[in-house]
Amino acid sequence: MKTFIIRSFIGIFFGSFVAVLITNLSILFGDLVMIDGSLFLKNSIGSILCGWLFTVSPLYFENRKWNLLQQTIAHFLTVILLYLILAFSIGWLPFTIISILLTLFISIAVYTIFWIAFYLYFKNQARKLNEDLKKI
Repeated sequence: MKTFIIRSFIGIFFGSFVAVLITNLSILFGDLVMIDGSLFLKNSIGSILCGWLFTVSPLYFENRKWNLLQQTIAHFLTVILLYLILAFSIGWLPFTIISILLTLFISIAVYTIFWIAFYLYFKNQARKLNEDLKKI
């Protein structure tokens, strides 16, 4: 529970940072004199919820009762479903079949790349630790 709360705060703060950063960059480079307050609020809340979602959802990988396949499927389904609900309700994505399929395709491709990269990284770390243990 402590890890969940700590990660929640990190995600909320990171999402807030991203929202403010994007708004400031839009004002700075977009020649905006004024911003729409309700639009800023809606997008900020979306960014905060995304930050929370993407920092809390990896907790699936700490569940030792599940194997890696179960953890990966649960994590991916949670992330993609909650993100799609959030993106459609806020208006980040239009609610069309094309946008749903394109988002799913891009998400699967990006998720696969990141999953393989993390898998190889942690496999290499485990190999190094095992080699160090053999030296002891």
